[in-house]
Amino acid sequence: MDISNNSNSQKRVRGAARTTREDWVAAGLETLITEGVDSVKVAALAERLNCARSSFYWYFKDRSALLDALLDHWQELNTHSIVSRAGRAAQTINLALVNVFECWTSDTIFDTRLDFAVREWARRDEAVRRAVGISDDARLDALAGMFLRFGFEPGEAAVRARVVYFTQIGYEALDTRRTRKDRAETGPHYLLCMTGQPPTESELKALRALL
Repeated sequence: MDISNNSNSQKRVRGAARTTREDWVAAGLETLITEGVDSVKVAALAERLNCARSSFYWYFKDRSALLDALLDHWQELNTHSIVSRAGRAAQTINLALVNVFECWTSDTIFDTRLDFAVREWARRDEAVRRAVGISDDARLDALAGMFLRFGFEPGEAAVRARVVYFTQIGYEALDTRRTRKDRAETGPHYLLCMTGQPPTESELKALRALL
């Protein structure tokens, strides 16, 4: 009897016993980020998860359904994080912006690698390109709305929203690696430049607590 083959078949449990829908999504996300959308294939993911390929179909109709789930996860994590934090109650515009900065201090709140992977995917998929455009609009609208709540004129609010958003995208695109010390030293200047209002001691305290 071939023991090695028997052992391998035991590892690849059929059905949904070994894997969950979240396992497939997590494997798909990591593959999308590290290898690109063309590598997000059922057989390759099954190999990564060390499970039977058939277990995939307990959770998804086909590969397209998984890709939709990856896009939904990106929207729920990244877009929702910016929109929700821009809408949080705050006493001042600087404190409101500190809330937004939270998105870029933790991958559990905003996954920058995933954001760029989806944008790369959008280069070759018109539907994804439209989804990215809708997402960018929602993020910018939320940031502009944040400025509007604090009395900024609509035109200025829209421009300041773009300054905030495009600055962060630019940093990440250039792969600028900032230390905590650098963030702490430059953070107050960013608040001033982005809002036009010098941060108070209480606002600086909130910023330092975040960083």
